[in-house]
Amino acid sequence: MSDKSFAANGERVLADLNALRAMGAYRTGVHRPTFSEPHMRSLAWLVERFPEAGLTGSIDGIGNVLGTSPKPGPKLLAGSHLESQNFAGWLDGPLGVIYALEAARVINSDPFAGGTVEVAAWCDEEGHFGHFLGSRSYAGLVSEADIDAARDRTSGRTMREALRDVGLAGRARVTAGPGRYVGYLEAHIEQGDTLETGGLAIGIVTSIVGIWQYRISFAGEQNHAGTTRMVARRDAGLALARFCVSIDDRFPALSGPRTVWTTGHITLDPGAPSIIPGRAEMLFQIRDDDPAVIDRLETLLRAMAEEATAEGPCSVTMERIRTGTPARMDRKFQDAIEAVSTVLADGRFIRMPSGAGHDAQVLATIMPAGMLLCLRSEALVITGTKTPAMPTSSWVRRFLSKLAGACWEDRLLPPGNRLTRDLLWSMAFT
Repeated sequence: MSDKSFAANGERVLADLNALRAMGAYRTGVHRPTFSEPHMRSLAWLVERFPEAGLTGSIDGIGNVLGTSPKPGPKLLAGSHLESQNFAGWLDGPLGVIYALEAARVINSDPFAGGTVEVAAWCDEEGHFGHFLGSRSYAGLVSEADIDAARDRTSGRTMREALRDVGLAGRARVTAGPGRYVGYLEAHIEQGDTLETGGLAIGIVTSIVGIWQYRISFAGEQNHAGTTRMVARRDAGLALARFCVSIDDRFPALSGPRTVWTTGHITLDPGAPSIIPGRAEMLFQIRDDDPAVIDRLETLLRAMAEEATAEGPCSVTMERIRTGTPARMDRKFQDAIEAVSTVLADGRFIRMPSGAGHDAQVLATIMPAGMLLCLRSEALVITGTKTPAMPTSSWVRRFLSKLAGACWEDRLLPPGNRLTRDLLWSMAFT
């Protein structure tokens, strides 16, 4: 692929991102939950774009979209997801899909390219019905029983009902063919501030954290808030609050450098201002890329529950409701991204773990996988409360011109990585 033939179009990329942004637009972000009308419209829109990249595809029986090419030779899979969290940011997911689409447009039309790029939009990465159901289905990790059991966490609608309502019931689910791809690459906007605060442009993902989630329940005694003396109370809400404080006091001694924990949801029963809660429940989550750290913290958490029960006045029980194995990104992908970033980002890159879950961690179980994080500028990508600063098309063209010359220097990447280099070339204007 020569500089002359390189035709990545920054204006087209921005137009595509804004077209998706209009589907479920909400304030400065989007509301495009899985199998909603805006989500289904975005999937159909992507399928309509595939011929521009020499690809064909359709929506499969779990809501995945996979654009494939009949061309022989090496193939690289790239993508992300198109649904959003409820009332969320507009670049979380679509950025990776559109960068992959543009890379496919450029590379697949070049007769001298080292191979073909195929594009995926995985369904329900955001977990409305489960955890990475789309990419896990593609990897052969979702059974029909799993789909039977899945429910929308917001509405309670079953996944079977949702599939029927959007016309996907009875469609086959596509699964990975052995040996089809040399690997999978995903670009994503950074959801933290490491790049921004460090004056960096690219994050080279070394690993993606596993996520463990627990339901911790407290049983006390419901009673009248005005007539029950403080010394006689068995207040489940107070026991929960003390437990949360104890976690923050004791976890740091056993945590790793990137361990995080969150109490994301609390319920009190009956939840009235004049009634002492008889029951309380918290959903608690731990994230780390080292299973040994998680094991230590889970052991401590169980010990704390036993200690709290023994001390009273409330009993504490703990149930693990989600586990997730950390994933290591392929070293060759990391090295390739670093080689390009050294030249094109003036060394403003960092190798770093991802504290958020991504489909790349599922794909890593069946093929080599790599991931790069892009500077979020001033975007609040979860809340959707700010509009991120995007590169202008003229800046994109200048950057791509520089990238074109650099990526064809054989010294940057080892032999055999030409297809990876081509894709990074097309994606690196992030």
